[in-house]
Amino acid sequence: MNHAQQTALGRALRLLGEHGEALASDTPDGKLHEVKADLKRALDLLDDSVSGAAPTTRCPEHPNGPVDADAPDLCLLCETRRRSARRSEFNGPAPTRPTDTTPSRYGVREDRPQAQQRWLPELWNGQAWQLCGTPRRDRHEAELYINAARRGSRPAMAYRLVHEFTDYEVLRVWGTPVHVDIEPLGNL
Repeated sequence: MNHAQQTALGRALRLLGEHGEALASDTPDGKLHEVKADLKRALDLLDDSVSGAAPTTRCPEHPNGPVDADAPDLCLLCETRRRSARRSEFNGPAPTRPTDTTPSRYGVREDRPQAQQRWLPELWNGQAWQLCGTPRRDRHEAELYINAARRGSRPAMAYRLVHEFTDYEVLRVWGTPVHVDIEPLGNL
């Protein structure tokens, strides 16, 4: 309901209140017809300002939820929650199993005991081999990635391609990995 609708509806209802105070047993029919017209006008304003469906329950949390005629607030969702709470008072809490979790879309380790076949591009950082890109499912794509990295603005001293299946196997090495001391002047 916007401000204009609120103002017009409030004015119409205040006018109806004044009509109600002025009613008596000897009110003429002309005045009753005027009250009837004002009442219709207020109902039309109310119909225009109501935007949603009428609530089906008396529940403030689920006003348009499913109906349970036996529930005090007519709300099936809240009544189901109350019934399960009453049931757990008598039977104790429901047993929970830690294995009843949502299944992963990737599966668990027991479902796929062998590693997936991947090619890992690695670079020599002066101390150790480190992964330098996303593991690839295609060997040719991984080699193209390493070649592009070698031509980049800051190439590493050496690159290698590692094949991962059930074990790791170094397939190819580009450059020569030399151990670099991280302290200047050889730690003097």
